[in-house]
Amino acid sequence: MNYPLEPIAVINSPFREKFATPRQPGLAPSVTATISFYPGYGVPETVRGLEDFSHLWLIFLFHQNWQQGWQPTVRPPRLGGNRRVGVYASRSPFRPNPVGLSAVKLLEIDRGKGEVRLRVQGADLIDGTPILDIKPYIPYGDSPPQARGGFAEQPPEPVLTVDFSAAATLFLQQHRVREPDLERQIREVLSQDPRPAYRRQSAEQQEYGMNFADYNIRWAVKAQQATVLEIKPVQISASSIAAAHD
Repeated sequence: MNYPLEPIAVINSPFREKFATPRQPGLAPSVTATISFYPGYGVPETVRGLEDFSHLWLIFLFHQNWQQGWQPTVRPPRLGGNRRVGVYASRSPFRPNPVGLSAVKLLEIDRGKGEVRLRVQGADLIDGTPILDIKPYIPYGDSPPQARGGFAEQPPEPVLTVDFSAAATLFLQQHRVREPDLERQIREVLSQDPRPAYRRQSAEQQEYGMNFADYNIRWAVKAQQATVLEIKPVQISASSIAAAHD
């Protein structure tokens, strides 16, 4: 039997691609995102009382993975990509049903012009991710004191120290009024070492790039040191944004 599901909203976040997007919520706590509802799903009545909750559960679609199929076992990055566990013992995006769950902090409810937008903090979702449902986080039920976390018992420690080149530092200084949190956001993202597990063993310097918010960020990694080499504004066309949110 088929059970039709329809997205109710879309998230607009600074993470433009899968690479360097945090693997769990809360790892880049200074990063904020906005949830915009589709017509009919975001009338003010739907969020009545939501402001009494500090955190939310977002139920979403792994929209960039669903056509790639799934396997009964996966290699979690938390285990270095060297050990397999069952797909149901992981949060891999490659699942029988490509549904994800993310706990975020609710910062603001905007009810302007009869439409609702939610501003949230700590999301680990790519820009344009479809949201299937939103539920309040209830501490006594959602965080049992005796719960065990398996191979992810504790939050991951920062892996890399992050530094900035002279050029990147100058860019941050020139744009600090407009982007006061950009440096901190970059540090939070890169300190978790977004590289694939097999790349982390190399002793040679490696260079990487990512699109974050309206910027292209290029950095190099050697040993346990990440150095941001360059930050450049990128132009994202209106057609690209529309396609990402379809």
